[in-house]
Amino acid sequence: MKGSGMEWQRLEGLADYAATLQAMEARVAAISAGTAPEAVWLLEHPPLYTAGTSARVADLVDPGRFPVHVAGRGGQYTYHGPGQRVAYVMLDLNRRGRDVRQFVCALEDWVIRTLAEFNLRGERRAGRVGVWVVRPDKAPMPDGTPREDKIAAIGVKLRRWVSFHGIAINVEPDLSHFDGIVPCGIRGHGVTSLVDLGLPVTLDDVDEALKATFPLAFPQPARADLPA
Repeated sequence: MKGSGMEWQRLEGLADYAATLQAMEARVAAISAGTAPEAVWLLEHPPLYTAGTSARVADLVDPGRFPVHVAGRGGQYTYHGPGQRVAYVMLDLNRRGRDVRQFVCALEDWVIRTLAEFNLRGERRAGRVGVWVVRPDKAPMPDGTPREDKIAAIGVKLRRWVSFHGIAINVEPDLSHFDGIVPCGIRGHGVTSLVDLGLPVTLDDVDEALKATFPLAFPQPARADLPA
């Protein structure tokens, strides 16, 4: 799937985490060298936990449950597994603006726009990276504020201003698998998925929505922005 200098690739089956990370690092190096176009890889992993650079040992509640991988991305512990759409995003921020905060906001915006394709309102929360949905159907928090569940995680790394890692949207994973960690180090809130919210959405549906909304969150850089 190529177009406008962007390559989309969907990996079938369950992608081995270590092999995928190695392939992603090679692709980032090629993008940095100017020998490969920017890319988005859509995939699923077998059940596993990943530890970001800020991961706390105490947040790995059940260390023997699934394999644990050191990811090298920002953030803390997260879960990947079947039924979750992982999108690894390899973009050249030398062309798109060297602004890490803006890049993370654009990833959140991409997820929010994707969820809106299914009439679901995803929201940002200060101090909580990722995308959240309000759950008025659940008992409120002890302070009376509405309970919120996380539906998408975001974790990124940059090398020579080329991004890798990306987003993970819960479509229909086994939500009990999140019990082995404190997801992203955030306590007091839960985790949900599109299907858990009563939306009969498939990975194919999410892929189409991701591709449709990507240009809105990440406009193609003008030719004038390209390096000489």
